[in-house]
Amino acid sequence: MRYVTVLGAGLLVGTALAVIVPEGVHALYMSELETNQMQTQHEFHSDHKVVGRHLNQVDSKVDTDIKSDILPPAHQHTADRPRELGSELGHKHTDTTHSAIGITLVLGFVFMLIVDNCGSRIIRHHGNQILDTSGSILLSKPKASWTATLGLVVHAAADGIALGAASATSRLNVEVIVFMAIMLHKVPAAFGLVSFLMSDGVDRKRIRRHLLIFSLAAPLMSIFTYVLLKSRIHDTYSVDSTGLAMLFSAGTFLFVATVHVLPEVQSHYEDRQFRVIELLILIIGCCFPIILSMGHKH
Repeated sequence: MRYVTVLGAGLLVGTALAVIVPEGVHALYMSELETNQMQTQHEFHSDHKVVGRHLNQVDSKVDTDIKSDILPPAHQHTADRPRELGSELGHKHTDTTHSAIGITLVLGFVFMLIVDNCGSRIIRHHGNQILDTSGSILLSKPKASWTATLGLVVHAAADGIALGAASATSRLNVEVIVFMAIMLHKVPAAFGLVSFLMSDGVDRKRIRRHLLIFSLAAPLMSIFTYVLLKSRIHDTYSVDSTGLAMLFSAGTFLFVATVHVLPEVQSHYEDRQFRVIELLILIIGCCFPIILSMGHKH
């Protein structure tokens, strides 16, 4: 099971860096390009209408040579202005997109950091209550078990956002890679949840209920994310939303792999170092998404 955990962590890192981040950045810049083209075309047609109105006001008796002197500058101005305007708009949008990429990645990482720390503190708090006072055992155990389940449900919901955003890109290889990374990460998490609940003295019926809630979190959140993104397909910001959702998911993937999973695996050894076989599995997991995405072209 430890090898599966290490492989899952490697897949999370490789998927985040080699698949989700590039796809998110690509979606953002494609949206920016489409927006710039629409605004430039709108300004271009507006200028043509203005020039047409001015030319219609020219007296019909004006000599043809004078008209020929007037027309070229007007058309030249019409052709040049959209380029300048599109250039200015493109520069502003590029700066905004650069900022959005970093901010969204950090938000995903910080979100999981807050969830992880809050859950750990509450579990430790209730664990102390269980040890210190015998009268609070019946009250503390359900609270601790529900807190552990809630923390994993939030983790699973974040994975669901990644899967829903990947599905919204309509790229099969991206969907497959993200799905594999999530599945290999969730299998050890499910076993860990069951082990924790059993050691906490929770009855089997309640364990099944907790496991069902945990299992449904990712699929339901992925469906919700997919429907939300697809419902805005005709909106100017629909591609932006897909790109931002992908980048947010990359931040959550990086946190889960580098802060949560890998240190936990290392903690089983006194020197806190990976064994050779574990290091090889981790590297294979990181490189596997790269290999799968090599044949993919935008």
